[in-house]
Amino acid sequence: MPIAKDVRLGSDVKIHHPDLVNLYGCAVGDETKIGTFVEIQAGAEIGARCKISSHTFICEGVTIEDEVFVGHGVMFINDKLPRATLPSGELQGDADWKLETTRICRRASIGSNATIMCGITIGENVTVGAGAVVTRDVPPNTVVAGVPARIVTGHDNHRVRAAAGSGRS
Repeated sequence: MPIAKDVRLGSDVKIHHPDLVNLYGCAVGDETKIGTFVEIQAGAEIGARCKISSHTFICEGVTIEDEVFVGHGVMFINDKLPRATLPSGELQGDADWKLETTRICRRASIGSNATIMCGITIGENVTVGAGAVVTRDVPPNTVVAGVPARIVTGHDNHRVRAAAGSGRS
């Protein structure tokens, strides 16, 4: 079943194609919209009135506060040293890696195809440009873009919309 029984959905959550998502062990706040082909893993928390666009992956350890926009194909990461096996050649298990948490603060906007590395905080009212790779904390009220993401400008500049992408589904 694409939406597991242990998922906590707030009121008026809209999942337009519930058979085309994979949600398990997560919490989703009131009035949030979730697009097709989205995966939200156990332990992830999504706030109220968010928009999670199609083809996005939100892993364990990610907290997204209220009113956040997440564009199409955004990828979150929760392991700084990903490996398939131990030095002995055995497959890694749950105890063999360290979960790194990530926080996306209120009213942030993450452009399509951005990659959000683990162990960081993206501040309130931040805009992350499409395709950016965010590798460190981003201060509130800024725009970041590029690989790696760097501060482009503050929100009072007209370049903000261009950096974020259209935001249309």
